[in-house]
Amino acid sequence: MGTHYRWFAIVLMLAIGAIWIALPNTPKPDFLLRGGDENRLVQCLEEQRLNPEIDCSGFEPSFEYSQGLDIVGGLRVLLQAELPSDAFTIEELSETANSVNRRVNALGLSEATVQVQGDSRILVELPGVTDPEQAIATIQQTALLEFVDFGGLGGRGGEYVGRQILTSQQAEINQQRLVTAAEQGEEAAARAEAEIAALEADRLRNPVDGQPFQTVMTGAGLQAAVAEFDGRNWLIRFDLTSEGGEIFGPFTGARIGEPLAIVLDGEVLSAPTIEARLDTGGVITGQFTEEEAKQLALQLRSGSLAIPLRVETAEQVGATLGQESVELSLRAGFVGVLVVFSFMLIYYRLPGLMAGFALAVFILLNLALFKLIPITLTLPAITGFLISIGSAVDGNILIFERFKEELRAGRSISDSLDAGFERAWSSIRDSNISTILICGILFLFGQTPGASIVSGFALTLAVGLILNLFTAVLVTRTFLYIFILGNYQKVEQRKWLLGV
Repeated sequence: MGTHYRWFAIVLMLAIGAIWIALPNTPKPDFLLRGGDENRLVQCLEEQRLNPEIDCSGFEPSFEYSQGLDIVGGLRVLLQAELPSDAFTIEELSETANSVNRRVNALGLSEATVQVQGDSRILVELPGVTDPEQAIATIQQTALLEFVDFGGLGGRGGEYVGRQILTSQQAEINQQRLVTAAEQGEEAAARAEAEIAALEADRLRNPVDGQPFQTVMTGAGLQAAVAEFDGRNWLIRFDLTSEGGEIFGPFTGARIGEPLAIVLDGEVLSAPTIEARLDTGGVITGQFTEEEAKQLALQLRSGSLAIPLRVETAEQVGATLGQESVELSLRAGFVGVLVVFSFMLIYYRLPGLMAGFALAVFILLNLALFKLIPITLTLPAITGFLISIGSAVDGNILIFERFKEELRAGRSISDSLDAGFERAWSSIRDSNISTILICGILFLFGQTPGASIVSGFALTLAVGLILNLFTAVLVTRTFLYIFILGNYQKVEQRKWLLGV
């Protein structure tokens, strides 16, 4: 019995912890920070390091349920890579998806989901998005920041501020776009060639040699970027990576007194004169508004996209369920659980009561994991959770029926309990594992374009089935052994309590 009491203590602590996490506005410990919360905290600390006046002490992340598009509405965007499929690896596509994920989370969309679709597309779902145009612009924008050599222009560098120029980096990207278009057919190639020709014709070249301006370093050399107000203007203060410092330091050291252009997506933001060698960082100045400065800092901080993307499709998704429907669904779920609990109590009596307690622990652990993982709750995901509750009850029924058979055969209560769990375990294990394997197949199927809604269903069902292996056997067994064998004489005299 000592082992069962120890397990009872463990189950009780797990249940208390699950209740604490499942409650609204539960603060999140530092060691569990992840996703959007972590990104925003890291950004705040970066800004505080560059500007000590920024206060991060009020940052108190909490456990929250991630709600899907069909519950709160939002935006679904499918992005297509603009480079040929053989011009990048799946790892580079994954890194681009990570950059997109950092951007949308930094926008405050901590429940956003970003996943690679196939070998050239990225699906982005933004629940609760309020400004679709800004979100799409921030996601798609490559934020190609370039530090461009303006040597030889002398005092004429300022004339280019606010104007579009052609750089060597842009010319290379345009060539890659032409290769991609050529793979799509003659019509696409001709259209892309005309667009690029018109684009390059409108951009200024280096008047010294008539060639594109030479790019010294791109934004990939940046480590951190933060928007600041210096009392007169908004600016972006940046830090360099070690690789960026190795490029930028020697260049600026050799060009002191000459202009250097800071160019964003072809537009010259400023053309300051290099006054000192810059090995670790510097400042980007320009006629920025507060919103422009913060958005630029966000894009630079989140990293330039390794692969240029275009919007394949973008659709605004309404809340198909709505608040009232969600409340009705929750009420229906509660009624369903109550009916199941009542059936177990009436038909199996004391074992049914113990199964009800185990079912309550099962539900609490699921709700806690939905916050911890986190799992985006959509209607299919909630359906998967409800089905897993039925599976948990089914496991208990297998155990109790075997238990009753052993009692009717004349075995003692303790021997009947042992036999009930031992002989029902193989059926519970095999049925759950086979369904978990199917969930894995469904989850992989959900990674294909247009089928992502299946993933949530498969994930919540699989989590429930895995927990069921713990609660239907270990938790129920612990409760039964403590409350039945702990009151053996009373139960022996009242076998009707066991449903026999």
